[in-house]
Amino acid sequence: MKFLTRSIVALFLFSVTIGLLLLAVGQVLWAVREAQTGSRSFRPERERVFVTNIETFKPVTIAPQITAFGRVQSWRSIELRAAISGALVQLSPSFRDGGAITDGQVVFQIDPAKSQSSLALLESDLQEAEAELSNAVAAIQLVQIEVDLAQKQLELRSQALVRQEGLKARGVATDAEVENAALSVASAEQAIVNQRRALAQAQTRIISAEIALDRKQISATEAKRLLTETSVIAPFDGVVSNVTAILGRMVSANEKLGDLIDPEALEVAFRVSSAQYARLLDSSGRLKLLPVTVQSGIEDLPFELNGTIDREGAEVGEGQTGRLIYARLSGAGLSILRPGDFLSVTIIEQPLNNVAVVPATSVSADGNMLVLDEDNRLEEIAVDVLRRQANDLILSDVPFGREFVTTLTPQIGQGIQIRPLREADPLENAEQSAPTSKNEMIVLDPGRKARLLEFLERNGRMPADVKARLIAQLSQAEVAQEVVERLEESMTNQ
Repeated sequence: MKFLTRSIVALFLFSVTIGLLLLAVGQVLWAVREAQTGSRSFRPERERVFVTNIETFKPVTIAPQITAFGRVQSWRSIELRAAISGALVQLSPSFRDGGAITDGQVVFQIDPAKSQSSLALLESDLQEAEAELSNAVAAIQLVQIEVDLAQKQLELRSQALVRQEGLKARGVATDAEVENAALSVASAEQAIVNQRRALAQAQTRIISAEIALDRKQISATEAKRLLTETSVIAPFDGVVSNVTAILGRMVSANEKLGDLIDPEALEVAFRVSSAQYARLLDSSGRLKLLPVTVQSGIEDLPFELNGTIDREGAEVGEGQTGRLIYARLSGAGLSILRPGDFLSVTIIEQPLNNVAVVPATSVSADGNMLVLDEDNRLEEIAVDVLRRQANDLILSDVPFGREFVTTLTPQIGQGIQIRPLREADPLENAEQSAPTSKNEMIVLDPGRKARLLEFLERNGRMPADVKARLIAQLSQAEVAQEVVERLEESMTNQ
């Protein structure tokens, strides 16, 4: 029984082996016959060609621009404060938020009665000090006369003493007479000392009177200043803001009642990055006073003003980067702006010569571009990016005259063959810009028609009747635009 089972299994395996050998021989014979006849049932693979927009490197001269956003502020403004305490007795009709104040106009006044009384008392004290000084001057003059008289009396008594001594020597005068004459001289000397002491006291009195007069004058001047400060006068034309004054209200000294802002003295403060700041410096490291242009961010109120960079901030600021730049605004139209407005600021740099401007989509993140060679294949080159201007880049050291890909995609790269789409003639652009219908008949150039016919001849999957109908349409002078677009789309997808 086991022998019979094994024989059946062996016979089965032998049959399978013979069948596989016959199948292999049949495949070989079929392949040989196909090779000899040259007919193929499959479509050979061909290289995929992508349609890509290209442009040409052209040397240009362009002035790069730095765009930033800034805030308007006034470089001339003051705080309106009360110099003394008191009640507000007068307010200008324009002293309210948004009111226009002219130069020299009284903005507000504090009750001057107390200051006027203090000034009147001090003026009276000043007159009293002036009278005291006059009395001291007159007194010193009298003391000086008395000193002169005492000096003359001393001289006379000295002469009398000398005469008495001469008479005594001749035996005419007595000792008592000589002693009386000497006592008279001593008395005259004592009188001179007393008068000189009185003269010194008179001089001291004058100095004290002068000091008192100076103090009274200083006090009177201070009182006049306080009286003047009861009225606050505008030092320039401006607009009032942050007003807190009410007529009759008691205010304290140095209390802020409002702000006065010059609407014509405006500047814009904006921040630039460190790299942008470096481009604004000259060879000596100083900030260039470059022109700027500011635009309003209000859609319903567009305007543009000019200005000039004035200075840079003294410090970076906590939590900030870059530099804070100030530009002074000028020209007509400043009345539209108010401090606090936000503007778009454009700084115009020095022009760059012999550079190329390309779309930002044409340069990769690592600074490479794809250029076209003679066989419509792509070649990768490295470029030097100088500036970024919105959606464009400014490049230097590029091969001028060569064509480059305007938009990089993952499908294209080094060595890939493309079908370039170049910029059309301006007249063609004008025609293409007009609205057209997909059913409109267009005229194909010979090259484009040949590529479409070649695509149809090589397409083995398309039914024969459809292929014949399309070839017949392409053979006409005009072809429907929709048919051409569908065929080109099929060419791109293969």
